[in-house]
Amino acid sequence: MFDLILRRATLPDGRSGIDIGIKDGRIAAVEANLAGEAAAEIDATGRLVSPPFVDAHFHMDSTLSYGLPRVNQSGTLLEGIALWGELKPQLVQDAIVERALAYCDWAVGRGLLAIRSHVDICDPRLLATEALLDVKKRVAPYLDLQLVAFPQDGVLRSAGAKELLIRALDMGVDVVGGIPHFERTMADGAASVRLLCEIAAERGLLVDMHCDESDDPLSRHVETLAYETQRLGLHGRVTGSHLTSMHSMDNYYVSKLIPLMAEARLGVIANPLINIVLQGRHDTYPKRRGMTRVPELMAAGLTVAFGHDCVMDPWYPLGSGEMLEVAHMGLHVGQMTGQDGIKAAFDAVTVNPANLLHLDGYGLEPGCNADLVVLQAGNPVEAIRTRAARLFVLRRGRIVSRCEPVQAKLGLPGRPETVDFLLNRG
Repeated sequence: MFDLILRRATLPDGRSGIDIGIKDGRIAAVEANLAGEAAAEIDATGRLVSPPFVDAHFHMDSTLSYGLPRVNQSGTLLEGIALWGELKPQLVQDAIVERALAYCDWAVGRGLLAIRSHVDICDPRLLATEALLDVKKRVAPYLDLQLVAFPQDGVLRSAGAKELLIRALDMGVDVVGGIPHFERTMADGAASVRLLCEIAAERGLLVDMHCDESDDPLSRHVETLAYETQRLGLHGRVTGSHLTSMHSMDNYYVSKLIPLMAEARLGVIANPLINIVLQGRHDTYPKRRGMTRVPELMAAGLTVAFGHDCVMDPWYPLGSGEMLEVAHMGLHVGQMTGQDGIKAAFDAVTVNPANLLHLDGYGLEPGCNADLVVLQAGNPVEAIRTRAARLFVLRRGRIVSRCEPVQAKLGLPGRPETVDFLLNRG
């Protein structure tokens, strides 16, 4: 006896007519024509059933703070950092919690059930850290929130930042972060990478650094990150986020750099919406796109994910927690418009970030957590194209969000546009 069976699902790998049996919060069976009864059933009618969306790079301490204390008029990264510096002394813990919880509600409704959020630790009060640790506990039944100790003002540049970072880790923050390109010199940037990787190695933690978020082709801290990963044996545990300088680097240098990154098994996170807004601001024409070399990194075997980065904060005035929008922008900027490229973009907001976050029990195999999304689409390509509605969102086998199907004719001719809703079996 199953608790729930999803009937006639199409999976991201193309298998169709698949039934998914759920028992005790986990996937118990994945097969066609699954025998057995269940307390309830959902008939997906051939629609796409996917593991949940995962955002590998976000800033929840600043989300929904747009306009506080004022709007970023230049639209640049540096004005955003300056604005955040003005806002930090005015932050109130309850307000951070309230905004973060509101965003988590948006996320769950969109099938986004795991988020890695950087939290700025360059505040002696560690107010944002305390706030997001509280949020993490509150949302745990619905969403996995992984926190990164992020020295926004530079771990060496900002007085006391190293000690604050250690305190944040002692409080329960999960991942070591950094921002080497914001240190005062290239040498200090390299030293910060070494220091932070050593802290992570000593504590057995993951690393995720804002790295080379610049148009400067000589910002090459990712090379140091790959070296320190090798030196300390952190293979598969270190991620470089943004890496936008790679967009401007000399091709010969990149031909050396990417194999070094692959040897270290670095993870890579691009943030398409924000990268193309913040980068290239000093260009006239032609303007650089500013996103890292996603197709080339994927081709080299690196795990590449897309992150949302910001929603309505000092750096970005838009956003809604919609990871299909992130994938849509990413495949456009990366010119990944072949069928394989579009499917890779879907992976970049599902399985790839789940791997980078080291999520336990993620996937569609028996034994995985029954965290699932039923989308109003027939496959990942259609899901991205139509920003498919999330008809059902399941967390540990329990429906946490549902919506009516969109009636607009978004599918292919002859494809049904509705699903049968939950059938109670007693």
